Amino acid sequence: MKTKVISLDNQSVGEIDLSDDVFGLAVRNDLLHRMVSYQLSKRRSGTHKTKGISEISGTTKKPFNQKGGGRARQGSLRSAQFRGGATIFGPVVRSHAFDMPKKVRKLALKVALSAKAAEGKLVVLDNATAAAPKTKALAAQFKALGWASVLVIDGAVDGNFALASRNIPHVDVLPEVGANVYDILRRDTLVLTKDAVAALEARLK
Repeated sequence: MKTKVISLDNQSVGEIDLSDDVFGLAVRNDLLHRMVSYQLSKRRSGTHKTKGISEISGTTKKPFNQKGGGRARQGSLRSAQFRGGATIFGPVVRSHAFDMPKKVRKLALKVALSAKAAEGKLVVLDNATAAAPKTKALAAQFKALGWASVLVIDGAVDGNFALASRNIPHVDVLPEVGANVYDILRRDTLVLTKDAVAALEARLK
């Protein structure tokens, strides 16, 4: 499909032909949900921890006689029902990550790109560069373009552009190798440079 190419000054600078194999697939919400769950689960630290009965400090002695006291029988003061006792079935340190085939992850990225293209929220830039690392100037350009929540993906990120954009709220800048489903979906507008389009098509076809 053909899409126009614009500059940061909102000038049309030509057209580009986007591959239907990467940008023209049917949108599958089930696949996008699965991929976002995979990404968010994988980045969880999993360092939550409570103490089991074997980790509680205290005696192993039976607190009082089994019979004759008129009280419920007890085997340990480290049990869960006592103050300072153990937690039963509490969380332990573990990984929350789960496996997903590489082909499915690749397909999910193509579906995410296709979803943005289908919504009309995919923009192609000729290049994402800045003459100087000035946030004010870049923010004014974004405002003129109507980009309030945007992800910019470039082949190799320009240093000045990265510095100028990193203090603008709701703006992310990634190199093409870092393109992922979660970041594409969490921002309203997806902006790809011509270099990024070429790299993504070469990688995903």
